[in-house]
Amino acid sequence: MLIIISDLHMGDNTCGKTISADAFRIFRDRLEQMALTASVRDDGRYRPIEEVHLLLLGDILEVVHSALWLTERPGEPGYARPWSDPNQPELPAKLRQITRAILKANAQSFAIFRQLASGEAIVLPPADMRGNPATDVGGRIPVRVKIHYMVGNHDWMYHLPGEPYDQIRQEIIEALGLQNEPTPFPFDPHESNALMQMLDEHRVFARHGDYFDKFNYNQKQGRNVSTLGDALAIDLLNRFPIEVENRLSGVLPDSFYRELHEITNIRPSVAAPLWISSQVRQYGGAPSIQAKVKAIWDELAGEFLALKFVRAHDKALNPFDSVDGLEMVLKVTKLASFESINDLMTWIQKKLWSDALSFANHAISEAAFTSRRADFIVYGHTHHHEIVPLDTYHVGDRLAYQIMVNTGTWRTYYDLTRYRPEEQKFIPYQLMTYLAFYQGDERRGHRYEAWSGRLV
Repeated sequence: MLIIISDLHMGDNTCGKTISADAFRIFRDRLEQMALTASVRDDGRYRPIEEVHLLLLGDILEVVHSALWLTERPGEPGYARPWSDPNQPELPAKLRQITRAILKANAQSFAIFRQLASGEAIVLPPADMRGNPATDVGGRIPVRVKIHYMVGNHDWMYHLPGEPYDQIRQEIIEALGLQNEPTPFPFDPHESNALMQMLDEHRVFARHGDYFDKFNYNQKQGRNVSTLGDALAIDLLNRFPIEVENRLSGVLPDSFYRELHEITNIRPSVAAPLWISSQVRQYGGAPSIQAKVKAIWDELAGEFLALKFVRAHDKALNPFDSVDGLEMVLKVTKLASFESINDLMTWIQKKLWSDALSFANHAISEAAFTSRRADFIVYGHTHHHEIVPLDTYHVGDRLAYQIMVNTGTWRTYYDLTRYRPEEQKFIPYQLMTYLAFYQGDERRGHRYEAWSGRLV
């Protein structure tokens, strides 16, 4: 049995809220029930499975959205950004600082991961002589969960080579009980023979999905370089709520400043200006207050655009080919008001939103799909859980299916409503999605299941 989850975005709680340990307690209990169900074979007899694989498919530790990147100003000792020279000590030192803050903030959740890995969390009853669970006996069979970590665009720095990064990865391995070696965590499954073998056994191909997002992945240079998405997150979205609170402290209720930090959870990211103006109005901000907030945004956006790293990429941009926020930032400081920004964002949403949520067209181009090596193409990254039928084919007399599945997310996030988005309405959700894939005669011969919970 293989379980896949992604986009947990477990951060240090300096930029938005991390999902609570209660979600992982529910997940642990659910995994035990799924392991019990998987132990019923296609002949109807119960034979306990021996192990479970859990694949963490990227954006697990939220490295990018941390206020710790902003502790030092340019030129100060210890200053680093993801695009800093990875061979200089500043970047691994900052990554270690953020990683340790994440591990500390999520200690209870990661303790559950270690329990799963050690075999303490999932125990199954033995089989009796009739092939049924012997629930009336005292003995139980521990089932180890082998946990594998792949990186995405928010934790890609764990893919960097070198001894300082190996040491950081070792801390993560110990904290989560991972199967990984302390060498670079894989971005592509082909980077790990053990990972590919496990995926092939379940006829699954999986990658995070940032591979298709040019603002968050550089196709020419690969996963060991930073992108404009990192700069947008750190030097604008992370920084903005902090600056507003520092400059306008006491002007609006404390809850306004807390909610403003949730800007990192807005979907789509292009809707960030809508979120800002809606929050100012919701908390009773007068037009003069909104103007001050807008002035701060303009100032920070201007400084963002002036970054050497951003200027180096500016000429290569093709505006309006993505809704992930970068083109919005490059236009926003030329606009006079939040109202004008809102009009632009509404236009982008109506023109481009629907096509940007799904990676189904990419799935049919994967070699694992065209070669029939995989029946399931699995992506993360978009936070949009979906199941898309791709193709059918025959294996002898049996009809086989090929399906794309997106892993969704484990986040509290705020989604812009589709009806009259110009009214700047958002609905908050708490989400938890996980996928299960079975091999051989597990779960009476069924191949997969998907579960998605949404608490409003």
